[in-house]
Amino acid sequence: MASVIYDSTTLHYPGTERPAVTDLDLTIGDGEFLVLVGPSGCGKSTALRMLAGLEEVTSGRILIGDEDMTHVSPKDRDIAMVFQNYALYPHMTVAENMGFALKIAGVGKEERRTRVEEVAEQLGLTEYLDRKPKALSGGQRQRVAMGRAIVREPRVFLMDEPLSNLDAKLRVQTRTWIASLQRELGVTTVYVTHDQTEALTMGDRIAVMKLGVLQQVGTPRELLDHPVNTFVAGFIGSPAMNLFTASVDEQGLVFGTAHVPLAPEVRDAIAGDRVTVGVRPEDFVVSGAGGQGISITATLVEELGADGYLFADVDLTGEQSPLVVRVDGRDHPDAGDEVSVLPVAARVHLFDIESGDRIGTPDAKR
Repeated sequence: MASVIYDSTTLHYPGTERPAVTDLDLTIGDGEFLVLVGPSGCGKSTALRMLAGLEEVTSGRILIGDEDMTHVSPKDRDIAMVFQNYALYPHMTVAENMGFALKIAGVGKEERRTRVEEVAEQLGLTEYLDRKPKALSGGQRQRVAMGRAIVREPRVFLMDEPLSNLDAKLRVQTRTWIASLQRELGVTTVYVTHDQTEALTMGDRIAVMKLGVLQQVGTPRELLDHPVNTFVAGFIGSPAMNLFTASVDEQGLVFGTAHVPLAPEVRDAIAGDRVTVGVRPEDFVVSGAGGQGISITATLVEELGADGYLFADVDLTGEQSPLVVRVDGRDHPDAGDEVSVLPVAARVHLFDIESGDRIGTPDAKR
């Protein structure tokens, strides 16, 4: 096992306007499960491939443990990679697939078989060792791919969207299994996904990227409660944080018939009389028509068992924005109903209209 350090790492493909990854500074602790997340084209897979040695770094360094691996060949980095398409050899059995890297490394047949059988038992694959990949389900193939990585006993696991080919139910089951297995093995793991739900449920920490630039690194709770800008705020969380423009006066944020008070230092940090407001769907107080806050009309209500989500539009400053509010799954308004909503003051997030950067937290006192 080992730590991983990206030290001002940049990759700029020839002929492109901007780098795929720009000055990435990121330290991943020994045994940590770190998730790289972001939309397509944000540079997360490129960052992973640089760590694997599959892409040549333009500038900066990559360290595994205390060793500079920037220009070391992939086979000498002591890492194991799990791909989204499994990359299994169709003509080999499960046992042969899992032990192939050991065979190439010169490990004897008996030791190879012993290590494969130990890992197969751990992954519930013992009865499938003599089968070919075509006889396995998607989830079983993914476990074989994981087993092939585990038997090598690498210092670092690299996983590039390994669940993207699974159906929704199996994806939930497998992500729980992978997270539990990683904690049991204690191997440093870098996991790439575009699915922020995977990131929130699996990672010790999450690194959010946008256009090749690292935006924020933190625990799932830190990213949910203290996003550094509107990009992180709108990307992390399901449903995403509501973002809309609100007016500000001497009493605080104007929210329909009510005000959300602001601490003096926060009010002073707001340029002008408008600010971008972020409120998560679960952080609204919902009351009947004519209640405190802003009046909205439900356009749709999704029932999801214990919870429901009310969809509407909000317009506080002449700019219409979509709004999602969590409601009780059994006792909720219906589409077409008018309700009033008011954010919980302590859970309101404020961002600069121009830069999108976080500018403070409202006073919790009402």
